[in-house]
Amino acid sequence: MFTGIVEELGEVVAIEPLADSARLSVRGEIVTADAVHGASIAVNGVCLTVVGVADGVFTADVMKETLDRSCLGVLVPGSRVNLERAVRVDQRLGGHIVQGHVDGTGVVLSREPAQHWDVVRISLPAELDRYVVEKGSIAVDGVSLTVAGVDTGGFAVSLIPTTLEMTTLGRKQPGDPVNLEVDILAKHVEKLLGAHGLGVRP
Repeated sequence: MFTGIVEELGEVVAIEPLADSARLSVRGEIVTADAVHGASIAVNGVCLTVVGVADGVFTADVMKETLDRSCLGVLVPGSRVNLERAVRVDQRLGGHIVQGHVDGTGVVLSREPAQHWDVVRISLPAELDRYVVEKGSIAVDGVSLTVAGVDTGGFAVSLIPTTLEMTTLGRKQPGDPVNLEVDILAKHVEKLLGAHGLGVRP
């Protein structure tokens, strides 16, 4: 489990295509400081398992389903990525509960700079619309954000200077794809209500 609080911007060192997967190597001095084989690290919001670590670089295998369901397939050597280690139970939950299981992808539709923040609008797949509400939580490329507004086909978030500086969202431009993970609590509530015949929309 993660919190959506990015620890550092990493850099893709290499991508090795395999028959039905890929091996991804990423440089991240902070996240590799205590990384061991089997540890979990979120890369742009995707939970990956460390299979090797050396000299500040960790390696993880990415299966085809993950490549198909996320934006990891568009990464190239030199790409910057958001990195977060799995949360410890004795830490404060500064963001929200993030599993690292991407629900879908969106596209940056627009960004409007303001004096102290940027307002970014992102497309939202129709099947995820019911889980996204104003003032609710969503993870975009692994970054825990508060939804500032929702309209047909998309939602808006406001990015503070720290988010702009310390995550890839500060560099995303209209047309760029992003990974989306909706609030897991909303999905559980939907299933529970549906099991009791309370007319939850499918």
